[in-house]
Amino acid sequence: MPHMLIFGMGYTASRLAQRLRKDGWTVTGTRRTAQDGALAFDNVLLVLAALAEATHVLSSVPPTNDGREPVLDHYGEAIQSASLEWSGYLSSTGVYGDAAGAWVDESAPIGSGRRKARSQADQNWQDLRSDMHVFRLPGIYGPGRSPLTRVREGKAKRVDMPGQVFSRIHVDDIVAAITAAFEGPSGVYNISDNLPAPQHAVIAHSAQLLGMDVPPLLSLEDANLSGAALGFYAENRRVANGKAKRLLNWEPQYPDYKAGLQSLLD
Repeated sequence: MPHMLIFGMGYTASRLAQRLRKDGWTVTGTRRTAQDGALAFDNVLLVLAALAEATHVLSSVPPTNDGREPVLDHYGEAIQSASLEWSGYLSSTGVYGDAAGAWVDESAPIGSGRRKARSQADQNWQDLRSDMHVFRLPGIYGPGRSPLTRVREGKAKRVDMPGQVFSRIHVDDIVAAITAAFEGPSGVYNISDNLPAPQHAVIAHSAQLLGMDVPPLLSLEDANLSGAALGFYAENRRVANGKAKRLLNWEPQYPDYKAGLQSLLD
């Protein structure tokens, strides 16, 4: 029976675990502390025992703010030498930095943007094992975590940035890509939908779906954004997903934000 060990049972990884368990897999996960059936990350004996039994390993743990990589620091050597059928890492399309709105695929250089630690982690995971699958993910949305929630709560802001677009992906399409990669070649894959779009268009469509007033367009200055959000708006790119379609035989169930948001309402 296949056994997946997941480091970091966050939003996406928990969704994957749910799918795999439904399909009959054994799934062991880690969190910072032991909870909800997951192991404490720093319980080395239990984690190594789970790794010894695992057929598949996935990490969703990003580097820390100071650039450390917790999973590689604690368990990198054990993962490298483990007898596995498959390994994977959830990275970010932020590794590409700013592309001035151009399309980027997996051949684009990484490390020039604000996510330098993320870029180094991306490369370190690629170098760890020959069977490594690195999934570069844009903005993730899905049940309980979407623009619909922010609009309902009155927290959504539409920022007027002419020419600014972002890519995004429904969480279930990430899960589908990971499971497709169980039979696909190792390597780096962008997992995004087919339609990069302005943030303000997504918020407007969310409000319209909910029958609520569309929030006004604000300048970047008037939006009063956090430092992290300002960094987000400093980069502009369109993420190409053709490699995953070709090599993994994957196609997003929600090809654009309109289909994805409608599914959350339905």
